[in-house]
Amino acid sequence: MGLFDKLAGWLGLKKKEVHVLCLGLDNSGKTTIINKLKPSNAQTQDIVPTIGFSIEKFKTSSLSFTVFDMSGQGKYRDLWEHYYKEGQAIIFVIDSSDKLRMVVAKEELDTLLNHPDIKHRRLPILFFANKMDLRDAVSSVKVSQLLSLENIKDKPWHI
Repeated sequence: MGLFDKLAGWLGLKKKEVHVLCLGLDNSGKTTIINKLKPSNAQTQDIVPTIGFSIEKFKTSSLSFTVFDMSGQGKYRDLWEHYYKEGQAIIFVIDSSDKLRMVVAKEELDTLLNHPDIKHRRLPILFFANKMDLRDAVSSVKVSQLLSLENIKDKPWHI
């Protein structure tokens, strides 16, 4: 089973074509994660911060992914909501070593979950606690507590 198939399993996706929103604060690692999802011959060596958004398309034997990599810089976060309607799943990336901005990540997550285009839909969410290899990183359990993920009852999610 490939990484895409595992991702689809975590997100509970059953469709053949899936539009995935990749969201999170700037410098959380969204573009790097998306790059690692690509086939090895399509991966980029130099990752640069996303300005605005970028669109990546991937195919596996069973799924076709269109991933919207949304910039996490403060001035671009308002753009996220323009893509909510077409999103069928969300990858929310958290820098688990950035304890100072965990509160900001929670605020953005709460805003996302309460948006009218998201609130009443049963969109699956993968919370990616990134940068666990860094010395100051908190565990995925602690990330889950800091983001109050246990309160998400109306959407399937996985961290």
